[in-house]
Amino acid sequence: MSRRAVFPAGFLAVALIIAACESTPSPSPSAAAEETAAPTPAPPVPGGQLAAVRERGELICGVNGGLPGFSVLDEATSEFSGFDADFCRAVAAAVLGDPEAVEFRVLNTDQRSTALQAREIDVLIRNTTWTVTRDATWGLFAPTTFYDGQAMMVRADVGAETLEDLEGATICVQTGTTTELNLSDRMRQLGVTYEQIAFPDIDPTYEAYEGGNCDAITSDRSQLVARRTVFENPDDHVILDEVMSKEPLGPVVPLGDDQWFNVVKWVVYATIAAEEEGITQANVEDEAATSENPVVRRLLGAEGDLGTLLGLENDWVVDVITAVGNYGEIYDRNLGPDTPIGLERGLNNLWTEDGLLYAPPYR
Repeated sequence: MSRRAVFPAGFLAVALIIAACESTPSPSPSAAAEETAAPTPAPPVPGGQLAAVRERGELICGVNGGLPGFSVLDEATSEFSGFDADFCRAVAAAVLGDPEAVEFRVLNTDQRSTALQAREIDVLIRNTTWTVTRDATWGLFAPTTFYDGQAMMVRADVGAETLEDLEGATICVQTGTTTELNLSDRMRQLGVTYEQIAFPDIDPTYEAYEGGNCDAITSDRSQLVARRTVFENPDDHVILDEVMSKEPLGPVVPLGDDQWFNVVKWVVYATIAAEEEGITQANVEDEAATSENPVVRRLLGAEGDLGTLLGLENDWVVDVITAVGNYGEIYDRNLGPDTPIGLERGLNNLWTEDGLLYAPPYR
């Protein structure tokens, strides 16, 4: 089954969005970056989301669609690639046994909550920060797949080396994100005034910045690094060292379905556990057939019936790792030092390597 891209109508109206962008002064703390109110949640699907996905024969996965390294569409092949896209495939492999059985649905920041609450998507896997407000009103966050932090990118000719150097600067930001409030909070702490230019979509935000309409742009550091790689002159832009916030990013599922939440949660944990145990795309079949390690045997379904507790096939982890590899392989293929993104693992390393990734026992 081919991977299909579905774009909302607003995605095609970039020119109109650019023309309608709003330039506003630095917002007051009381008014800054309020989240769009969540709609009334749709009732749970009869039989559960897992059954609905299986009956449909396809996973509907909400993605960014415009973020190199995470989820981006290759126009020549109509195929999505990236770190987030691979986790969509991992869920499809676990549930349907087919990593290609995914409809990638492109969502901007304002569309995320509505799509989750209306159950227009089965899972959201795009750069979305885990917060208490979103956890309580949007959906349930599965484990963090990428630990990030907000940063600032400036035009080199501005000459800024610190946030304080941006006094009076114009800063591009995307609406409906934690980025707006983080920016307001940090600049208020520093006593720095600035002019904010806000956009609802990612492409117009970066087009405005690269076109010289803003002195600086702020977002997650990984996003700034990724988007800079496709600039006409990447070396003309500098990412400042300061990190303004914690930004834990990971999958989100609609509220009200514990079984589906557990499935998505353990798909993430399985990729981490596989890396911990040295299980890779290349050796997973052999490990499932020959390993005498009881931890590996349980994880790969060679003994026990843990898969059935989740409503999955007992060897579902074999399907996941065969399809996309372990966490390290997913990271290195899409974001690692040998890619155009070139991000070191850092906090996104295993706990045994001074990182934050840790999988609970699969037993």
